[in-house]
Amino acid sequence: MQKLILDLENCYGIKNLQYTFDFSKERTFLIYAPNGVMKTSLAKAFKDLSKNEKSKDLIYPENETKRNIKSEAGIDLTSEEVFVVEPYNDQFNSDKISSLLVKKELKERYDYLHKQINTEKEIFLKNIKEISGLRRNDNIEEEIKNTFNTDFFDIIEGVENAVRDFSNLRDCQVFSDKYINFSKIKYSEIFNNKVLELLNKKEFKIQLKMYIDIYNNLINTSAYFRKDFNYYNASNIQKSLNANNFFKYKHSVNFFDGSKDKEISTTKDFEDLIKKEQERVLNDNALKEQFEKIDNELSSHTELRKFRDYILDKKEILLELENLEQFKKDLWLSYFIKCSGLFFSLLSSYKEGKIEIQKIIEEAKKEGTDWETVVNIFNQRFSVPFELEIKNKDDVILKSSVPTINFIFKDSNGKKNIEREKLLKDVLSQGERRAFYILYIIFEIQTRKNLNQKSIFIVDDIADSFDYKNKYAIIEYLNDVKKEPYFYQIILTHNFDFFRTIQSRILDTAKWNNSLIAQKEHGVVKFLEGGSKNICNPFENWKNSINSNLTIVIASIPFIRNLIEYKEGNKAKNYILLTHLLHQKEERILSDGSLPIKKTDDIELGDIEPIYKDVLRNIDFSHLDKTQKIKDILYNQADNIINTNFIDNEIILENKIVLSIAIRIKAEEFMWSKILDKNPINGAQTAKLYDRYKQEFQSDTKKIKNINLLEQVNLMTPENIHLNSFMYEPILDMSNLHLKSLYTKLSEL
Repeated sequence: MQKLILDLENCYGIKNLQYTFDFSKERTFLIYAPNGVMKTSLAKAFKDLSKNEKSKDLIYPENETKRNIKSEAGIDLTSEEVFVVEPYNDQFNSDKISSLLVKKELKERYDYLHKQINTEKEIFLKNIKEISGLRRNDNIEEEIKNTFNTDFFDIIEGVENAVRDFSNLRDCQVFSDKYINFSKIKYSEIFNNKVLELLNKKEFKIQLKMYIDIYNNLINTSAYFRKDFNYYNASNIQKSLNANNFFKYKHSVNFFDGSKDKEISTTKDFEDLIKKEQERVLNDNALKEQFEKIDNELSSHTELRKFRDYILDKKEILLELENLEQFKKDLWLSYFIKCSGLFFSLLSSYKEGKIEIQKIIEEAKKEGTDWETVVNIFNQRFSVPFELEIKNKDDVILKSSVPTINFIFKDSNGKKNIEREKLLKDVLSQGERRAFYILYIIFEIQTRKNLNQKSIFIVDDIADSFDYKNKYAIIEYLNDVKKEPYFYQIILTHNFDFFRTIQSRILDTAKWNNSLIAQKEHGVVKFLEGGSKNICNPFENWKNSINSNLTIVIASIPFIRNLIEYKEGNKAKNYILLTHLLHQKEERILSDGSLPIKKTDDIELGDIEPIYKDVLRNIDFSHLDKTQKIKDILYNQADNIINTNFIDNEIILENKIVLSIAIRIKAEEFMWSKILDKNPINGAQTAKLYDRYKQEFQSDTKKIKNINLLEQVNLMTPENIHLNSFMYEPILDMSNLHLKSLYTKLSEL
């Protein structure tokens, strides 16, 4: 992809945004966006795309939203190609960690084996579900696992011998046991909520036990049958003998009553003997009476009546209800036996696959994996009090289990394992939690790298609120991302310091072409290209323009004042004179006998020229009217800034400083004109002057509005005017609109 074409309308506050990102020379773009311009809105639009969701305008949902994000070929980006890195999301977990735990080739072989096993398991479970009578949306695998209280394949391996033994006997077609009858029983008819509720009632359990006791007593008085060899077992033998033509060739069987044998030589005689014993037991008055009590309970509800009808001809089921858990296991085993062909096919695939998978695991253990790479990157670069390790690596590969990450907390007391939830909630600081979030982002990116997945990363102020070491660690990692041929980045920030750092450390030679300044006017967002050079390195522009640009002359006052303070201290005459231009001051007599410092209203351009020359090179105001009052220049420039092509979020450092100085001077001028206490103020003049004004007028309800306005001045302007030449970013982050509003209201006073 060479280009990304963006066309948005009515999208989360963006009325219109059209731009083409040209990735042909540099695959990373950087956008500085003041608060409220477009940063979060743009990230939301891409987030919607990544989730295959529609975008909208939250304030004006009735407006039609357009979101076209295409390549230069006019092809829409797919959701898989977009990944939005949010500033912080404590719920984010990369679901791709397991794919990093084994080398790609081994993982592909494992996936193939796993797919084969799963295919056979699905076929097997489908057949078992049909036999059991469970509904389509019932989770049969979970039902089986809950019955045996272990993993599915542990169950299959555990019952292998039982299924094999029975299958061998059945193949002889001579013997069988209860599992033939059990395989005809529908699991769903017995183990449903309503039936189980009844079976667990104390009264019903008593009635059921009485029925079973009576039945066992009756069967034990039979001449030929007992509890463990009843007429059901005999009936199965009779059917098997008959099916194999046993009696047809004059063979016979003997029944022993304890003293003599009874020879049976025909199918009819065998059936009559079984029927006679069955009637003797089931027609017993005591047993019938007890069954009627059970029958009454079973007739009280529709679901129970279905169960009653089901067992009416299968009264032997009642005998099994005394031990429900065992009965469950017997039923599943009977279904496995009935589907023994599919059972052994699945078991064989699993055993063969497990052997090969175990070899994969052993090989994976010997090699470094991408998971270790990610963890090493994280542990080495980020300052956090914990390390990571995978607890269940074998299970992740063998059974596709979710990786369990051990967090090892370390401090002066040593090391200790700690749960993720506790670590996040109680132990880590906010900055450390954010670093933890970065870990999962790195997992996600590393996986995409392994897959050669073309990806557009929308990085939304990822370093916000980090300390500098971790912030630089993030920048270093973003620089790594930049080098991947399938990766593209659009890095968004409202932090100007971060913006400049990314320019110098990642964009380097392309920083003026690929770093953009976002501006919004009447809802339409545009990007300032190239011109950001003057914004990112304003003092170079000031140096070249100061002799002809009065706005820069005024904006340089706090900058030069700072340099004088570093060089000579805050008692120097030149420092004091420039201070008179940042506050409304009266004339001041110095103790050294030199000429007095003029009051603010009288200081002229010619008064500051020698000061500028002393600090800066090549200063020449000879073509300017040096008799101009600095205060007049200040107000003229401020008026021009807000009245000429004013853009609410335009980022021009000198304009913001000039407005800030003008706001303060106007505010102090107003307050001095109103208060009674005219005594001079040393240090923090604006704040102390505001306190005097508030003290005198706080009881005057008509002045409350003025007090509130002046409080904003006191809160907002100090950092702007006391310009630190090495850290001016906070001024750029301040809203032009707020400065304009404040200046206009103060002018009206």
